Parts: sequence; structure tokens; C-alpha cells
Amino acid sequence: MPYRPKKMERQVVGGILRRFRNWLPRHGAGPPQDNLGEVVKEPERAQEHCLPNFAGGQHFFEYLLVVSLKKKPSGDDYEPTITYQFPKRENLLRGQQEEEERLLGAIPLFCFPDGNEWAPLTEYPRETFSFVLTNVDGSRKIGYCRRLLPAGRGPRLPRVYCIISCIGCFGLFSKILDEVEKRHQISMAVIYPFMQGLREAAFPAPGKTVTLKSFIPDSGTEFISLTRPLDSHLEHVDFSSLLRCLSFEQILQIFASAVLERRIIFLAEGLSTLSQCIHAAAALLYPFSWAHTYIPVVPESLLATVCCPTPFMVGVQMRFRQEVMESPMEEVLLVNLCEGTFLMSVGDEKDILPPKLQEDILESLGQGIKGSQSYFQQKILEYEERKKQKKPKEKTLK
Repeated sequence: MPYRPKKMERQVVGGILRRFRNWLPRHGAGPPQDNLGEVVKEPERAQEHCLPNFAGGQHFFEYLLVVSLKKKPSGDDYEPTITYQFPKRENLLRGQQEEEERLLGAIPLFCFPDGNEWAPLTEYPRETFSFVLTNVDGSRKIGYCRRLLPAGRGPRLPRVYCIISCIGCFGLFSKILDEVEKRHQISMAVIYPFMQGLREAAFPAPGKTVTLKSFIPDSGTEFISLTRPLDSHLEHVDFSSLLRCLSFEQILQIFASAVLERRIIFLAEGLSTLSQCIHAAAALLYPFSWAHTYIPVVPESLLATVCCPTPFMVGVQMRFRQEVMESPMEEVLLVNLCEGTFLMSVGDEKDILPPKLQEDILESLGQGIKGSQSYFQQKILEYEERKKQKKPKEKTLK
């Protein structure tokens, strides 16, 4: 008989139902994709419960960074390097300086988690994604990233705009990245007054708006409004990618595995899909939070994380699938987001939650879906069709 914590059943399951049912009617326009145009329309969001609860009055961000690929002195590999930083802090105490050096030293690795084997490109789909850095005291910083090819002609290497903040609000930061990208195409000098104004502005309370005045050459003065959603419980998570990639039953099994603090790995091609889905999966635990290892996108150099004996929730790019499959792992749930399948499982995921409870949750989710707009109506059809098709057999760990 699997372990079923009663308090979890009442509070966490209630949380998942509230989050899905409150969120579905508002977000029926369509799923986000791994390109800029659609990601901006449905920006990815992170869970609020694993971050400090900011009530307004906090600063928007700590750093804006541009991370570029620079060729190593020896060999053909490239190394991600910070080529622009705002603000540059001076007169720091020794401890503060060491902390800043550790932070800035880790960020390039997460901006280019794919590794160092790059080549100049003429086309590259822009991606918006995120990563999370955890301090020794348990506090977390979020890196909001946009990776794209810089303006120009001929083959060139992608670069990343990265905003570091303690605040989880992807809708606002996606819009800020839009403005940074627009200004960078003109000149790096145009970015400074915009980011300085943003840094001096207070992060708005739920339902409030901050308006920034910014001048752009040849365009004149612009007013940029940044509005924070009224419901702060829903501003940090977007379930659309998770619903697009997996069935309701699979999402429930992931939720049940997270409740039991197991090891969960997500595989996906795009960085946007990967980070969105893992943020949404962790958010299912509300009002509880995932307190263990949590890496939305694991860099190539840290793939050994999947061998850890402790609980973790991590995302890995599909290009490293074979390496992950060959790693020594025990009691892991390996989720293929591209195909909507479980490549590995413990084997009891379907039995963790009581059958009656599962039926009630699925019925409630189905009712919420049917009341939403076209994307979710299409999702039901896809879901029913997928049920008819034979799934690849899972690999069960003994």
C-alpha cells in the first residue's frame, strides 16, 4: 500500500484544483511556442510559492547582463562570457564582492546550457526561458533570458539578454526583455536610461501599474506600462505548455511523485517549453513548495545531477537524452515532453492517489477545460485521440 499523506491530499490537491480551474478560463488563446512572437503572447511564469512574497515596493531587478559566445584561445569551442553588465557595482565589501563574483561566474553557464560546440548561424529561433539559482541560505534568484541572433548580416553567434531578479513574474519581465531587445538594436547606450528608470521604480503591488517614460532616437518619448496581475497566486505560473505536452492523467502522476518527493526529470527540445513545464509542475504543490534540488534547465556540465540519490526536479534538453538514459539512476520519473510519454518510472505512480480522488480531479479539470476557449477545446480532442492510440511501453525500474 503506497504512502498517502492525508494532509497533502486535502491541501495540495485542493491547491492544484484551484490553480487549474482559476487559470483555465483566462488563458485559452493558445499555447506558447519556442519562438519569441508566441512566447510573448503567453509568457512563461514561475511559481510564487518557492520565492519570497513581494508585496510591492521592491526593486525590479538586480542585474541586466548580455552574455555572448567568445572563442576559446585553444580549439574551436566557444565560451559564454558576460559582455555587458548593468549596474556595475563599486566599493563593495569583501563578502559582497565574493558573492557577486560567484553569481556572475555561474550565470553564463545557464544562459548557454547546450554546451560550447557552436558555429555562426544565419537563422536561429528566438527563445525565452528561465533558470533558478539557489543561495546557501535557501533564497533563490531567477534569471529571465532571451536568446536570439543579434542584428546584422551573414553568419553570427546568438547572444542572451539576462535579467537577474528575486521576483517571480514572467509576464512583466518578458515585456521588459522586449524593450531591452528593441533598444539594443539601436545602441547599447539607449538601454542605460531605460534600465536606470526601471531600477528606480518600485515593483508594483498586485493589480497596480508602473509607468515608465523612455526616449528612443527617431521614435521620440514612449510611455511603457507594466501592470501586475491582481491575483498574485496566478501571476507566476502558466500551465498551457504542460497541458499541451501531457495528458491529465500524466500530470496527476507527476504531481503524486512530487508529493512523495521523488526524482523527476523532464526532457524537451526547446528551452522555453522545458522551463515553462517544470515551473508549472512545481507550482502544482501549492500551498507547499519544492524544497529540494530544482534546476529548470540543467547545463551540460551538470548532467551528473540526475545521478543524485536525493530528491530533485530538473529539466534536460532532448539532445542529452541518451546520456541521461545511460546514467545510473534509481526511482526516477523521466518525462518526455516532446512525445508526451514516460520513458522511465517507478511503476506505482498511478496508485499513489486514491482512485476516487483521481476521478474527482480529472472530472473537475475536464469541466474547466470544456468551459474555456478554442485551444483547450482542441486539447480535449487531442487528448481523446491520444487515449485511443497505443502508447510505447514504459520502462519500469526494479
